Amino acid sequence: MTFFEQFLGHFTITQELEFFLRIVVASLCGALIGFERTRRFKEAGIRTHILVAAASSLMMIVSKYGFADLAAEGGFFAGTSGADASRIASQVITGISFLGAGVIFKLGSSVRGLTTAAGIWATSGIGLAIGAGMYFEGIFVTALIIASQFLMHRITIGKDSIRSASIIVTVRDSALFREAFEAFLSERKAQISYEGITKNENGTTSLQITITVSQKESIDDLVAFADSSDNVLSLENTPVI
Repeated sequence: MTFFEQFLGHFTITQELEFFLRIVVASLCGALIGFERTRRFKEAGIRTHILVAAASSLMMIVSKYGFADLAAEGGFFAGTSGADASRIASQVITGISFLGAGVIFKLGSSVRGLTTAAGIWATSGIGLAIGAGMYFEGIFVTALIIASQFLMHRITIGKDSIRSASIIVTVRDSALFREAFEAFLSERKAQISYEGITKNENGTTSLQITITVSQKESIDDLVAFADSSDNVLSLENTPVI
């Protein structure tokens, strides 16, 4: 069997379409779960859930059908009959999971790197598919992931449509500032979380605050409002990238 025969004849067209359908349905299910999460402004959004769902579906297909050629006798691409190639795939999945975890970090109340970690994990699944001879499945998932990432960057939804900033503000009267600032934020449908409250020796209070706001709103306006009060002694603004 030549390389091109192996490339084109590993599975029938019907089987290939069935594999594609499974991956698409898994991706849609992941997108629905991700959409629910984004509405609550959770860290793992639609893109992350699509990546994980598509990659998991691909890896399951590889696990079930990717080693069918080992049962064949002879031929350069037949492999060794009776070998357990799945043990390598399982170790790759576990090992890459640790690698992906290394790019996740916490900044204040925000978690960054989840989508990047999911992308690394999904890439390992694509590598497994290509290595197992499932070329079309690997190429299909690659195109699906690139398309979903592109669309999610163009069509911002939920967590992907918000911006965050971290401010440290020193005030004379903490209760008065918080009441006025939170009332202003509620009008903008922005979210606020207090990361730290420090009582200073001179009687003032330092508040470390993370502001989460829609892309349609301006964080600068919120910061300017916070800084406009006579109650505010100092303010530091750090955008959360």
